[in-house]
Amino acid sequence: MYIGRFLVVGPDVGAYRVSSRSFPNRTISRRDDDTLTVGPTADAPETDNPYVAYNCVRVTDAGAVLGNGSHVDPVAEKLAMGYPARDALATALLSLDYEKDDYDTPRIAGVVGDESAYVGIVRRDALLVHEVSEPTLVATYEKDTPEAYEFDATDAEAAAREVLDAEFEHAVCAAGVVRDGDGFSLASLDA
Repeated sequence: MYIGRFLVVGPDVGAYRVSSRSFPNRTISRRDDDTLTVGPTADAPETDNPYVAYNCVRVTDAGAVLGNGSHVDPVAEKLAMGYPARDALATALLSLDYEKDDYDTPRIAGVVGDESAYVGIVRRDALLVHEVSEPTLVATYEKDTPEAYEFDATDAEAAAREVLDAEFEHAVCAAGVVRDGDGFSLASLDA
C-alpha cells in the first residue's frame, strides 16, 4: 500500500519517512545539531517543485518537531516562543493549509514535547490535532487520520530504521528522534 509521507510519534520518540513515486532522489542531511533537512541527492533531476526540499525535524528547548514540509519551521518557532504543542501545531497547520499541488497533499506534523506528544494533519476537508499517549501514525494518503501504530524503537537510528523498513511502498529516506536525557538524539537513513 502507498500511504505517501508519514510520521510516527510517541511520548519519547518520533520518526518520519519520505515515500515518493514522483521524487525518489532525495536524502535527509543534518544541517546542525538540531535540524534534519530533506533535499535532492546529487544525481536528482532539477525541479522547481517547492515541496521537494524542507526541514523535516527541528529540535527546540520545548520539544522536537517532525513533518513533511515548510510548516515544521513555524511549529518549531512557536514552540520555542512558549506556545503549547497543540496550539503550535494547530496554528501553523491552519495558516499554511494543505499543499496546493495536483493531489491536495495534506501537511502532517508531530511534536515530541517535554511533557506530552501530539500529531496533527491538515487536509482539504479537516484539521486534526491529537494528543498521543502511545505511538501514533498519520500519513498523507490512505492513513490520513491519526491511528495507533506498533512501534518499538528506543533510539533515533532504530526509529528511522523501523519506519524505513515498514511495509509501505516507495521508501526513500527516514529520520528518527528520541528524547535523550535533557535533549534529543537524531538520526537519518536512506533506503
